[in-house]
Amino acid sequence: MNKYLERLTNGLFKENPTFVLMLGMCPTLAVTVSATNGLGMGLSTAVVLVASNVIIAALRKFIPNTVRMPYFIVVVASMVTIVQLLLQAYVPEVNESLGIYIPLIVVNCIIFGRVEAYAAKNKVGLSLFDGIGMGLGFTIALVIIGSFRELLGAGTIFNYRVMPESYEPIAMFVKPPGAFLVLAVLTALQNKFRLPSATNKKDKVSQLTCGGDCLNCNDREKAERKED
Repeated sequence: MNKYLERLTNGLFKENPTFVLMLGMCPTLAVTVSATNGLGMGLSTAVVLVASNVIIAALRKFIPNTVRMPYFIVVVASMVTIVQLLLQAYVPEVNESLGIYIPLIVVNCIIFGRVEAYAAKNKVGLSLFDGIGMGLGFTIALVIIGSFRELLGAGTIFNYRVMPESYEPIAMFVKPPGAFLVLAVLTALQNKFRLPSATNKKDKVSQLTCGGDCLNCNDREKAERKED
């Protein structure tokens, strides 16, 4: 059970895809003009990630190594299509507000990163919890960024007014420059409080993260499996 819990918390804190690994920056910066958009995008991506992880982990022993990437693309694209059809049917306003970024989940590096690095090498149960952890971590990150942008740019969070009526919204925060500014400030706070981050890998706390050492990633994973 500890392994499953570790997979769940890994995506939330230790290797949060947005704040630590800095993956999926395109939708993160583009759709987080509000907390609602962040929640919709995050949950959509999480569903695709969990489903893809489970399917690929279940069939990992039957996938030839030479065609694994086309196989992954077919699985992820199928899941994205299902999610998009569900959004169109039941929450069309969310589908309309997210626009082209729903189909673009197909090429989200978070999903392919987890599918290639974890689901294709581990059992279904662990891959399920890994997908849930990463998906929730991505969702929480988008909601946090979207909440800050919406609060400063419109005075609301989830369309509920938080700031007083006298507050003058700062329109910049609901425009593209606001996304970069909010993300930069949140990353600076991570570094200030020495939290796991892709930008503080020289600190001791960086040992909790991947540290961006992609070249030695496979060697590290093999060593960890031997220890287990």
